[in-house]
Amino acid sequence: MILLIDAGNTRVKWALVAAGAPLGEWIAHGAATHADMPQLELAWCEAAATHGVSRILVANVAGNALRVQLEYVLQRCLADLQPEWFASLPALAGVTNGYRNPAQLGCDRFAAAIAGHALAPGARTIVVNCGTATTIDAVTPDGVFLGGMILPGLGLMASALARNTAQLPQIAQDGKLPDGFADNTDDAILSGILAAQSGAIEHACAQHQAAECIISGGAAPYIAPMLKVPYRIVENIVLIGLHAAVSSAE
Repeated sequence: MILLIDAGNTRVKWALVAAGAPLGEWIAHGAATHADMPQLELAWCEAAATHGVSRILVANVAGNALRVQLEYVLQRCLADLQPEWFASLPALAGVTNGYRNPAQLGCDRFAAAIAGHALAPGARTIVVNCGTATTIDAVTPDGVFLGGMILPGLGLMASALARNTAQLPQIAQDGKLPDGFADNTDDAILSGILAAQSGAIEHACAQHQAAECIISGGAAPYIAPMLKVPYRIVENIVLIGLHAAVSSAE
């Protein structure tokens, strides 16, 4: 079994997959916030005891402090294995990294691009990951990662307005919008940040003439219904990209 880990800025997501399994077909999976490392330790120790783990692949974009925490937890559960730290390369799993400096591309974006190309081979694809930040990236039909956009996620946009504008409240990003223009401040904020997110995605799809728009991440269910382009929601796209990367090397 292979343990795949996506360590993001807010949560750590993981999946246990058998060698040769179809993309996204997990034996077990879960997620926890950075503060819930004991929960991750219990889950990974149980996975190791029940199924056995022969390899660990980690994509970490949350910095060295989280890497140290992950290494400590993994050492307690899987002392005989050294984790492999996924990094952006010039080419991997059928995807060519078109970044000016390939190593500077966030490894989560590279993994998501690999997933997008694996899920929609031969298509002009926009891959969106809606987390702490929203990333919007373009992949060509033959697997060239062209680059993309990064903007604050829903939570960051709402928090920035609440923090920097004295009269504006903090709002829940999962609220339901009324039809038409908002007639109260909470709905006006929510309408604005959802329109900003969906508008950026639509702009990218138009610029790339995309045939596929794949959207993932915790905020995807709130942003996707605003889109005026065809889309599909895919859960855990970074983990799927890690799985595709592992499968390409088998």
